[in-house]
Amino acid sequence: MSTIYLVTANAILILHLLFIFGVVLGGLAVLHKPKLAIIHIPMVIWGFLVEVMGWYCPLTDLENMFLHRAGALGYASGFLEKYFLALIYPEGLTREIQYILGAFVLIINVLIYVQVWRKRRMQSF
Repeated sequence: MSTIYLVTANAILILHLLFIFGVVLGGLAVLHKPKLAIIHIPMVIWGFLVEVMGWYCPLTDLENMFLHRAGALGYASGFLEKYFLALIYPEGLTREIQYILGAFVLIINVLIYVQVWRKRRMQSF
């Protein structure tokens, strides 16, 4: 039974990672399929708010729950802190840096959506 919990925790972990990549880079898919914006825009809003508000992602709680049921310790910090802090974020992460990262996500996606808007506008002429 613990194997099922571990597999579930790992599946949620992969989903979490894919969600993060979708927030940052999903706008590129919208360039090719504009209808994906209906999914991507809420993702970007959620990712931005989690970053700038310091919210705790519920996927982390799910991962921990299944890890505990599998007999593993889980982790006390959030997904990003556990797996990407040392790679992406500098030591001594501050709220100001989190604001900058949130702005970075927002700016990247605004620029992509400007391109989507221009492309659609050009096609309508």
